[in-house]
Parts: sequence; C-alpha cells; structure tokens
Amino acid sequence: MSKRKRHEYPESFAHPRYWSTWCAIGLMRAGAFLPWRLKLWVGKVIGELVWRFVKRRRHITETNLRLCFPELDERELARLVRRTFHANGIGILETATGWCRDPEHLRHRVSFKGTEHMEAAKAKGKGVLIIGIHFSTLDLGGALHSLFFDADVVYRPHNNPLFERFMTKARRGIFGAAIDRHDLRGVVRRIKGGHAVWYSPDQDFGREASVFAPFFGIDAASIRLTSKIARMTGAPVMPLMFHRNPDNRTYTLEYLPALENFPSGDEVADATQVNAFIEMAIRKHPEQYLWLHRRFKTRPEGEASFYD
Repeated sequence: MSKRKRHEYPESFAHPRYWSTWCAIGLMRAGAFLPWRLKLWVGKVIGELVWRFVKRRRHITETNLRLCFPELDERELARLVRRTFHANGIGILETATGWCRDPEHLRHRVSFKGTEHMEAAKAKGKGVLIIGIHFSTLDLGGALHSLFFDADVVYRPHNNPLFERFMTKARRGIFGAAIDRHDLRGVVRRIKGGHAVWYSPDQDFGREASVFAPFFGIDAASIRLTSKIARMTGAPVMPLMFHRNPDNRTYTLEYLPALENFPSGDEVADATQVNAFIEMAIRKHPEQYLWLHRRFKTRPEGEASFYD
C-alpha cells in the first residue's frame, strides 16, 4: 500500500468512448428515484439476467458457495446461487440510491444496534478502524451509517476515469474523505487525526499483501494490512455488520465490541480473527455477500486453482 499520485481526469468527457458510461450514470440516477417495490423488481431482473447469461460469474459463485457450504445438496446450492445474483442485482439499485440520494429519506428504514460500542471506541481518542464487508448493500450501508456516525472510506479506484469521478464524488458526499486503498499514509494520518476509517479487508489482493488464514475452513489469502494499521495507529478495530432485512424494505446495521488483543503480534492469528467475524456475518445472510469475485484466487504453493 504505497502512496499514489492524485487521480487525473481528462479535460473533457465528451468523447464517444464515454457515451456508454454517461448512459450508465444516467440509468443509476434514474434508478435511485424509482418507487421502492419497482426498484427491488428491477434489481432482481438484473440479477436474473446476469445469472442466466454471464456464465463465468455463475461458475465463480457456484465454486465459492460449494467450497464454503459443503453441507448443501445440489438443489440447495443452485437456489442459493440464484438468490445471490438476485441480491447483488438489487445491490446495484441500492448503490445508486446510496450515491444519488440524500440518506435522510431512508432514516425510517434503518435500525442501528450496538452504537454504544462505537461510542466507547471513539472515547479512547485514538481514531477508529471500521471493518466493513463486501455485501451487496455496501455503499447503501455507508450512506445509512452516515446518519449516525461520521467516517472516511478506503476504496479501490475505478479504471474508467468518468465513472471514477462520479463514484468518488458520490462517496465524498457520504463520507468525510474517500482514500485510495494504496494510500497507507493517508489512512494512518486520518485515523491519528481522530477520524473513523471504514476499510473492507475481505478480498484477495494477492500473495504479497496477504497471509493464509482459515475462511469457511479453507486457507484463504487474507490481507495483513488490518493488523498493520491497528499497530501503527493504536486505534480500536470495530466490526460492523449491515444487511437488508427479510422484508426487503428495511436495513439493520450493528457494531460489535472492538476486537480483543488486536493486533496480537501474530499476523496469521490477527487475520484469523478478522476472517472469523466476516464469516459469522456472512452466515446470517449468505445470499447478500459478493460471491461473484474469486475470493480464493491465490492458493498456497503447489495448490491448483479452484476456478479452472
């Protein structure tokens, strides 16, 4: 995680190469203002289309879920795979809502548990590192969180400069600052300045950035940076859960107590503790997790890929 140069945008986005991106942004803005039931229906249709026609993502999702839930028979597995695509399709509309609308209009749809844990962490005066998770509700969860607590966010810049500008502007409207995931100094500086920083350490960033730790009983490349940031700042590390409720109309956010004995000085033990929280949260609503990415892409030396 090294410091990158500030993102540079072209002087104009009028070139035809950006027309499809403008259309996508326009559709997201329109989708954010759809009536709630229609929004859910459109999202489910998007998920159904991706499930039917994007076979590579379906294969990745099936592989992940088969590995993590070996107790499921083929019918149960197929049902969970399809529900996952539906939930992630709805997540596109939820993301649009989080980016394009004032979160105040959703206050009546959210309940927040465990706020006393965050208040206790803030009272220590060392800043806070928030552990988020890549649920389909991620960006909407950030918007809902902003109704209760201020936070910065660590994010991965988008390759498309127009969409990157749109996404970053939206996130800066929700969070205090949007920090490039390569900017370790920026993260540490914000935490030491007393800020809470939202960071999601549940993806595979490759062998050099990771240690292998159990995740659903499988050795998974797990980011070591969480314990490094905690060690550099002395900040409490706060696990945050967020999900869409079964009524598909309301949301729950919940802080758990800060991780104990973290960092421990043992990177594998620290990654194991983080993974245990993430796994526990996923098991509550497994269909809402982003199983479409290759969580087990990096394997220990000598192991074949799960996705071939």
